Amino acid sequence: MTRRHKQSFANLGPAQQAGILCNDPQFQKFAAIRSGLPGQRFRASATAEYLRTVCGIITRRDLDLRGAAFQKFEALRTDFDAWRGRIASPRQ
Repeated sequence: MTRRHKQSFANLGPAQQAGILCNDPQFQKFAAIRSGLPGQRFRASATAEYLRTVCGIITRRDLDLRGAAFQKFEALRTDFDAWRGRIASPRQ
């Protein structure tokens, strides 16, 4: 049996990161709240649609092009990290 080396989240490509986030229960709750549904949690498919809408993309693979959509994705990840308390909230 071969061992797979687990890559850290930060070393994954943006499309892979987006896929992982869409299956994360905390991100699903964050997406629902940001969509005006507090107290709810999206399923993975609705979370993926939220991410595509926010980033203005058709498929998560578009994030790998590292253009404007990638910058929106990075901002979304920062907002999520602040929401869950992993980083300080940005000043407004």
